[in-house]
Amino acid sequence: MGGVTIRVAVFGAVGRMGRNVCEAVVDDPELTLVAAVDPHHAGLDLRPVTGVDAELPILPAPEALDGLDVDVVVDFTAAAAARQNLRWCAGVGIHAVVGTTGLGDDDLDDLRSAFTSSNCLVVPNFAIGAVVMMRLAEMAAPWFSSVEVIELHHDAKVDAPSGTSLLLARRLAAAASNREPDATSTPVLDGARGAEGPGGIPIHSVRLRGMVAHHEVLLGTTGQSLTIRHDSYDRSSFMPGVLLAIRGVADHPGLTVGLDALLEL
Repeated sequence: MGGVTIRVAVFGAVGRMGRNVCEAVVDDPELTLVAAVDPHHAGLDLRPVTGVDAELPILPAPEALDGLDVDVVVDFTAAAAARQNLRWCAGVGIHAVVGTTGLGDDDLDDLRSAFTSSNCLVVPNFAIGAVVMMRLAEMAAPWFSSVEVIELHHDAKVDAPSGTSLLLARRLAAAASNREPDATSTPVLDGARGAEGPGGIPIHSVRLRGMVAHHEVLLGTTGQSLTIRHDSYDRSSFMPGVLLAIRGVADHPGLTVGLDALLEL
């Protein structure tokens, strides 16, 4: 946005990721936090709830932003809420950066149709290392005849598999069609081979207390294997990507999925 201060509103400001986003925006001299939206904490002061030094009342709904000058909304809510929030953003011409999980292909089609006067950036994983991991796996895929994906997350994550693992499998499937069929014919337990992801690639989801977000690609061929893994140990790992998205969304018309376009990978 050409060096001009970007005015940001955070939806889901009191959630785990929302708190980190508020702190990151407040600490960035090029950004200004102008609003926080969270219907479950409406009317409270943002400072004691999130710990940031920003005197802002928490608003109950997107419509409460009417009259405020907002450039970019960052949405870390739930899928049902995000659908309504993003419809509102598209209607009033505000750019949106979306980290909410659980949005499917139909949702992306709706966003692609809705965002015509402003832009929307949907990011399954804001960790820059995870984006690089996906690109490396995509480059390696044509040279291996079998591939599986394992994703591990904290025990409070409600959706499985993760959006990152689905995007990863989709990209792996597009990068190579030389995979050998799975020879398993008698699974002892249903689901033992994982869920069948895009392109038939197995995805295994782990939910374990103490984890944050971890993705692993296992590639194999005759006599060798390659493992590519990315680990996020703290939610602070996502903040450089969130800030990059806030700065870059205005330059990418319509709907963009993933940080790749901003990193030029």
